[in-house]
Amino acid sequence: MYCSRRKNNNLTAYFLVFMKRVAIVGTQGVPASYGGFETLVENIIGDNCPADVEYTIFCSSKDIAPKRKTYKGCRLKYVPLHANGMQSIPYDIWSLIRVIRGYDVILVLGTSGCSFLPVFRLLCRKRLIVNIDGLEHRRAKWGKLARRVLRYSESMAVRYADVIIADNKGIQDYVTETYGKDAALIAYGGDHVSIDVPEEFQQKYLTGYGLTRKEYAITVCRIEPENNCHITLEAFAQSGDKLVFIGNWKHSEYARNLKDKYSRYPNITILDAIYDLDILYALRANAGTYIHGHSAGGTNPSLVEAMFFGCPIIAYDVVYNRETTQNRAYYFNDTESLKALLSRKDLNGDAMKEIAEKEYTWKHIAEQYHSLY
Repeated sequence: MYCSRRKNNNLTAYFLVFMKRVAIVGTQGVPASYGGFETLVENIIGDNCPADVEYTIFCSSKDIAPKRKTYKGCRLKYVPLHANGMQSIPYDIWSLIRVIRGYDVILVLGTSGCSFLPVFRLLCRKRLIVNIDGLEHRRAKWGKLARRVLRYSESMAVRYADVIIADNKGIQDYVTETYGKDAALIAYGGDHVSIDVPEEFQQKYLTGYGLTRKEYAITVCRIEPENNCHITLEAFAQSGDKLVFIGNWKHSEYARNLKDKYSRYPNITILDAIYDLDILYALRANAGTYIHGHSAGGTNPSLVEAMFFGCPIIAYDVVYNRETTQNRAYYFNDTESLKALLSRKDLNGDAMKEIAEKEYTWKHIAEQYHSLY
């Protein structure tokens, strides 16, 4: 720790505090444009950052532009590689090398670079916290070799970290059962979606997409097999109910094939990823139902965000989704069970908003992170 002078925005004065210097590794960086970890970082800094914490965030100069020296009171440092894809492992390792000295706490988000931790721990004994995210090695998109590398990285994270963070009780139980080690349970926040968007603006986009308030379902996800996009689309193709499906449709052959097949259905509106928060708000706030097909990983940010809108949620039936929604949503496991739920007229989402406002505010999540430093 060191003594530093920081401006207090509430008192508009300066005072001396003992600062904890925390480095964050493993994200594209900030400002956040998309991604669960990026949104996490965006919301534990700034107004939710206590006076005794100073963050340094490692960002990708290939993915984040323009480059800034500071953001929301945090220092930004850049690594000249892409944060995702083939460069994700060297990106994280390069970032870890740069935090060997100068920090009191290192927060690693994800396990891509954790294969380097045996070497890192020889050089740095500062407090190391790793959020292992979902079980990446179980995702269908990876081949056998990639899965082995990811599983090894996960095991090194659990072995060498002082604290492991799991974002869902299902992941927490997995860590205990697989590695015999406890994990801190910290989910994601979602109240950043609660913004003020004029009614006229919302209606403009509903009309533009041919939508009527509360008479359509919506889903937002990466178009990957483990998100069961094919089940969702087939259920709506057969039922005739209105669906708005937002995702990265150019990302893979799986995505392109689904778009080609189901874009011909007049009741299915397929949209590319939307990064304008006002437009995304208009589509989500006015939906009658949210469909969540994720089957891998832990607490999914898009599910938590959807809960704040208070509409009925129909989620794929896995432990992670049941834990997030506290068994109070509706659950499907195939096309027929989803169609059966779509035909019901008694679905209610009040419990989702109640749970979200109690468990998934960023102020609460930030306090949990800060307690670990």
